[in-house]
Amino acid sequence: MNTIIIVLLGVSLLLFALSFIQKDRYRLLEKEVEEVSINYLQENYQIKKRLKVLEEELLVENGEFIKVHTDTKHNLGQKPIHEIVKNQVISLHQQGVHVDQIAKQSALSTLEVKKIINSLK
Repeated sequence: MNTIIIVLLGVSLLLFALSFIQKDRYRLLEKEVEEVSINYLQENYQIKKRLKVLEEELLVENGEFIKVHTDTKHNLGQKPIHEIVKNQVISLHQQGVHVDQIAKQSALSTLEVKKIINSLK
């Protein structure tokens, strides 16, 4: 009986010592997840930078902004409207889309959309 207890105690001490020596799998997994997360954030940042550059390129045509004639009191703080956006508004209007929906899709105010549509007539 004493021999069994001594053997079990020895095995438990051996396993306890091995638990400190053995590599922690969770620590390795945590490092891998952290690396993937950092890579994701870096790629996301790069994509946002590229998207911003593309948006700026779309807003400029031959170095000039295309402007819609509006009242000066309504035009304060607003950016000029690009020709592509105007064409999109006109196309949606010709398809029968409501002015409010066009404003949402084009990120313009309903007043700006109406002025673009009225410029056709």
